[in-house]
Amino acid sequence: MKIAFTTKGKTWDSPMDPRFGRTEYFLIYDEEKEELTHYDNRDSANEAHGAGPKTAQKLFEFNPDILITGNGPGGNAAAVLEKTGIKILVGAGDMTVKEAYNAYKKGEL
Repeated sequence: MKIAFTTKGKTWDSPMDPRFGRTEYFLIYDEEKEELTHYDNRDSANEAHGAGPKTAQKLFEFNPDILITGNGPGGNAAAVLEKTGIKILVGAGDMTVKEAYNAYKKGEL
């Protein structure tokens, strides 16, 4: 299973980014391979409009099963993600990536 996190950094100790569309990074954890990769999404901060749907399309390229984020995607991005079948879990905005992963494993998100 692949899990995507919206983050402000590139490691397990990075703080989660509560935003979706303008998140600084995505960390993708492949549980099967026990592999962590990242994607730099900081260019989205320059988007006047439509950052959420564009970020959703980029996320789809990584083919995650789950997205863990803080506040969740906005309406347009949520509509794009809904069509992909990615399960969205919110409530991790004040955690590190590792804390968010552990909360997910405990069913706390």
